[in-house]
Amino acid sequence: MPKYIVTGVAGFIASRVAEFLLADGHSVVGLDNMNDAYDVRMKEHRLESLLSQPGFDFICLDIADHQVVSTEDRLQGENFAAVINLAARAGVRKSLEDPWLYMDTNLTGTLNLLELCRQEGIPKLILASTSSIYGADAPYPTAEDAGSDLPLQPYAASKKAAEVLCHSYHYLFGIDVTVVRYFTVYGPAGRPDMSLFRFTKWITEGEPLLLFGDGEQTRGFTYIDDIARGTIAALKPMGYQIINLGGHENVRIIELIRMLENLIGREAQIVHKPAHPADMLASWANVEKAKRLLAWEPKINLQEGLSNLVEWYNTERSWASTIDTGL
Repeated sequence: MPKYIVTGVAGFIASRVAEFLLADGHSVVGLDNMNDAYDVRMKEHRLESLLSQPGFDFICLDIADHQVVSTEDRLQGENFAAVINLAARAGVRKSLEDPWLYMDTNLTGTLNLLELCRQEGIPKLILASTSSIYGADAPYPTAEDAGSDLPLQPYAASKKAAEVLCHSYHYLFGIDVTVVRYFTVYGPAGRPDMSLFRFTKWITEGEPLLLFGDGEQTRGFTYIDDIARGTIAALKPMGYQIINLGGHENVRIIELIRMLENLIGREAQIVHKPAHPADMLASWANVEKAKRLLAWEPKINLQEGLSNLVEWYNTERSWASTIDTGL
């Protein structure tokens, strides 16, 4: 069976991708530096479930460190089928605070992995990118050919740079590259600095729910299992492709809060805050290309996905309730 490198393996999306690959009998070498971008206990929770599974090998390293990536014995001479690069510094707001860190991980890290592919003859690389790349004037729903040359935040700019670098390596060295642009992913064990974990925690625990803006901004939320399936489907050889992976339901944030209130059985204590200038007003994916090339479309509707998230939180509440949301 094929063997894969999955970076950022203790992260929200990468851990689920690794679980799906392992369940199908593949081998996975997972890389993660276990940084403190958000409460590391969430990463430890995800990693713990992977460490007990046969076929999984974990290496704690930073993909931005070229010397380490290029000399790590377990990354050399293994005939890997692909590198699935899901390691990233994510989040549009935090990228304003330390843009150098975002460039180190998202661009230099991608460069180091492309070099690994070139040197070791690894034929395929998947790069996780973001819907934030489409900037201020995107049409909705947004297709891959919409303008992405004017990103609005250092995070989006770092991802655009990584996409372009991947094209260079595809052109020069024949590495098959698929860029998957994710649209607002959610689900059990999600990032605690994202809205759906925060909202679930705040409503459940009776804490103030901080709502930036008027709640009329919209998002096309995508359930984690759908994203993991789409990422794995993108392993097929396609040359160089950019493909949206996004949800089929577009919802206002205030509607989302009402849905969570109904599921949790408690009213949110909403505290309105000014809109953050780095936040997008809308995000909604056109996924026709994913349907055509990957035979992929999202399956889990928002009601089911939110129910799964709330159920997970209640099961893990003894420690999840103490997770730092970053606000």
